[in-house]
Amino acid sequence: MIASIRGRVLAVRLDAAVVDVGGVGMLAYATPTTLAGLRVGEEARLASTLVVREDSLTLFGFADDDERDVFETLQTVSGVGPRLALAMLAVHTPDALRRAVAGEDLTALQRVPGIGRKGAQRIVLELTDRLGAPGTTDGGVAVPAGAGDQRAQVVDALVGLGWNVKAADDAVAAVVPTDQTVHAEDVSAVLRGALRVLGGGRG
Repeated sequence: MIASIRGRVLAVRLDAAVVDVGGVGMLAYATPTTLAGLRVGEEARLASTLVVREDSLTLFGFADDDERDVFETLQTVSGVGPRLALAMLAVHTPDALRRAVAGEDLTALQRVPGIGRKGAQRIVLELTDRLGAPGTTDGGVAVPAGAGDQRAQVVDALVGLGWNVKAADDAVAAVVPTDQTVHAEDVSAVLRGALRVLGGGRG
């Protein structure tokens, strides 16, 4: 298992980053929150896990060890693969997921695209007492501190999480009218607001 990677950030995409580790560019998929904390040319450390399949080796990166551990635990639920687990962490912080499971909050879990009521019930059933108790960190929607300077980047991030383009565009427009510009410093608030719109206004 590749528990962590450290090196200079070579590139940051909407869904992944490339980190130079000993001269090798390693592609790590991550949430918008994690990616927002990376800057091209600067050194970064990501907690990581390598998902091995018959036809692929996929590396996932995280802001800290706790997020990685929750990611791995989520995949023990039947029907939850790495992509869905990553989407869950993009919509909710680890503590928000702990609270949702502990409180059997199916509505919160269903905010993640790809999770219906039955899936939410299965997550609660299989993860009870396995995620640990919520800490004192913010349990709201996970959002970046800044992730670009244009509306399209927020829309693309939402599409990457599973919503269709129209739903993502409408949600962003509900937060910021189309005649207004989304600046870099506003991206985190816009993404958080759009996720709340898509989640039915709760969170």
